[in-house]
Amino acid sequence: MRVLTKVTRSVRACRLNGATGSGSRQDFRPKLLTSSATARNVSEGFKTGGFVESHPSLTLRVSRSLRCLAALCVGVSLFFFGASVNADDEPFRPKPGNFPPLEKAHSYRGELVFVDHANRRGSIRVQGAGKYFRNAPHPFAMLPYGIVRYHGAPADLRDIPLGTVLHVRAFLAPDPKLSSVPVLPVNNKEKNSGYSGAGIYPAENHVLLLEDEPSHCQRTGKVWKLKEVDLKNNQGMIVASREPEEGGDTEAEEETLTFDAAIRIWRGRERLGVEDLIAEGIWPASGKKSLDGQAVLLGITWKPTPDGVFTRFHISDIWLDDAAIQRAAQNQIETHKAFIRSRWMPAWIDAVEYGKFGHATVTATLFGGMDESLYADFKKDVSAMMNGVENTLKHAGGNYGPEHMASRGGILEVTKTDGKVPLGSSGIQIRFETDLITEGIRPGRVVRVRPGNGNWPHVRLPREEFIGDGNNPEARFPTPAIFPKY
Repeated sequence: MRVLTKVTRSVRACRLNGATGSGSRQDFRPKLLTSSATARNVSEGFKTGGFVESHPSLTLRVSRSLRCLAALCVGVSLFFFGASVNADDEPFRPKPGNFPPLEKAHSYRGELVFVDHANRRGSIRVQGAGKYFRNAPHPFAMLPYGIVRYHGAPADLRDIPLGTVLHVRAFLAPDPKLSSVPVLPVNNKEKNSGYSGAGIYPAENHVLLLEDEPSHCQRTGKVWKLKEVDLKNNQGMIVASREPEEGGDTEAEEETLTFDAAIRIWRGRERLGVEDLIAEGIWPASGKKSLDGQAVLLGITWKPTPDGVFTRFHISDIWLDDAAIQRAAQNQIETHKAFIRSRWMPAWIDAVEYGKFGHATVTATLFGGMDESLYADFKKDVSAMMNGVENTLKHAGGNYGPEHMASRGGILEVTKTDGKVPLGSSGIQIRFETDLITEGIRPGRVVRVRPGNGNWPHVRLPREEFIGDGNNPEARFPTPAIFPKY
């Protein structure tokens, strides 16, 4: 609004100064300087710092018109620039109780260097324009509904090896007061960090989607096309580019990636090594060979690089065919299913209808990113238990265990949203009835739910995975103050 006011004032000033002549559109346009005397005087005027007017009326009109036109253009430019900044570059902060749109997330990529799996947080060495080895680890926290993907399947942070290069889609903290990682200035990703470059410490450190390289490629419909291998002593480099699987006109940028004898090469149900590909004549025993754009999926890590190269990534795995990556995904799916069944399905509370003497009917949305067989266990008329958790998904209730403290009851109804649902949500909503509602089950709060069947066992959780008994952040993540002083 302020910019529009400035534009209006500039136009009004031009009219008051007579720059528009009779007020017609034609008079408002600057007149061309065709007179040689006028051109000479204008030239001389620039040299002396002002106009020498041999034709005052014409020169004055040109001067004023140019100034007004410039003012108008600047004002309009500022307006549209301001509108662009407000629409596209305005920092986005998710609202509690809403699943944020993926397209609003800030994207970056980097190496996983630290994991605090019990609190669903860790640190990533973010790739930037500078010297990668100088980049300090950057803390991140998973949103309660944040999704982790590994080998194209659902995962937990504990499943991902350190050193794995991950793709991140993240937001500002929904509530900075509740953040379990440092809250940074909203423009922190624009700051230059010396040798490390800009963009390596983004304020968007609350993660909606964390995925490894094969998961990212499968989601975006891309593959790695191998162009050339250079081999010596069972290690070397591969030139490859990440491209659309279906092809296209976009020319992908080639990358040079290292590998060594520890690389895992997967073909169908086989695990191969470098020596196997050499024995089959697929790779040379030494030297270079063209790979003719062979389409594969890659697992990518980072290792310190010799020869003064500051940013070069490393191949840990190659999946040569669909059967190989599907087998890896199925192994990860089974790992994650067992984990969720022992810790219960996360969800948040949409509404609570309170009755008498602790009776209540609870509406909750199950979080997304899980295997479909887990959601299939939530059925009408099945018994269930619901327990309050914190935003890290850690159970409340202390040593007694979640089943001791949970509200018990039954599922009255299960509904599924038609059409597309936002990432983080399953689109599945349950109505749960209990005769003893607990404090942690309130609208907007996060819970975990266990459907009552034999596939979801009762277990005692390890100490780091529940809160209670006077637990506090310092006890969960100790400072050097715990050590004795001698």
